[in-house]
Amino acid sequence: MARYDFASDNVAGAMPEVIEALVAANAGTASGYGTDHVSRAAADRIRAVLDADAEVRFTASGTAANAFALTLLAQPHEAVLAHEHAHICTDETGAPGFFGQGVGLIGLAGASGRIDLASLETALARPEVSYNQPAAALSLTTATEYGTVYAEDHLRSLVAPAKAKDCGVHLDGARLANAVAAGFDLKSVAKMGVDILVMGGTKAGSTPTEAVVFLNPAHARRLDARLKHAGQLVSKGRFLAAPWLGLLGEDGGTGPWADRAAHANAMARKLADLMPFPIRHPVEANGIFVEMDEPTLERLRREGWFVYRFLDGTVRFMCSWATTPEMVEDLGEALKRVA
Repeated sequence: MARYDFASDNVAGAMPEVIEALVAANAGTASGYGTDHVSRAAADRIRAVLDADAEVRFTASGTAANAFALTLLAQPHEAVLAHEHAHICTDETGAPGFFGQGVGLIGLAGASGRIDLASLETALARPEVSYNQPAAALSLTTATEYGTVYAEDHLRSLVAPAKAKDCGVHLDGARLANAVAAGFDLKSVAKMGVDILVMGGTKAGSTPTEAVVFLNPAHARRLDARLKHAGQLVSKGRFLAAPWLGLLGEDGGTGPWADRAAHANAMARKLADLMPFPIRHPVEANGIFVEMDEPTLERLRREGWFVYRFLDGTVRFMCSWATTPEMVEDLGEALKRVA
């Protein structure tokens, strides 16, 4: 039987704190469509960790969260700038264009998933003509698709020219917990001018839930009507919100959400130390990307380990909140055998 321990960070179950929060939220009755006491409490905790006033809503899918967010930042005749290997460009099956009724995507270059400033500036300087979709928004991701984490100064250097061109800014934080565990300051997000943040719960160790944080007050108008129209206003909304009461601390701290991400990051570093293959990208969060030819990958799979070949041709190994040192050591032995 194949082992999927390192195939993704979404193969693990939910952490116990999340299950406890769901059980607690299941008691009694509550109003629907996100108007309940659980959703209000979860939103308060998110505002506290961000140190920002914001509207907060919850979806069951990162794809839906990202695509919906971009509909508020770009019109159908406009486009979103993003790294060429960003999830919205490579793994969401055109969802931004579907939700946005034609919103386009413009891919930008940059090493290890981080957008290069010169690439962004070139795109922003492109003349507007009637036959091309002009850029209306910038989408950023941290931790990136290659497991790297933006320095705050790098993010600010990208946000500033986008804002100068009146572009909205979206931050895809599917693995934001891992970035925070690596040192990223969560309270910097609102201050640097991000309009909409997606805080990832699913990959961090929750049942399916993503928190969509609307930091720009202009997006609050008819927000729930927009969500309903997009099929994202869930009737029993407390069950999407409740996991965040288990993920985040009551004291305004990042709690198990970041603590367990720190463990995942540590397991990635442990695996990197055991890795007999060249590592292509810096190991800064919970992913390791290595150079491995197809026959070797097939040998590894015959050993019982399933992992993906990724966008740039590397083989990806992902650690999760539930990865144990023993799992890492078992894989390390298998990697030595196939090397």
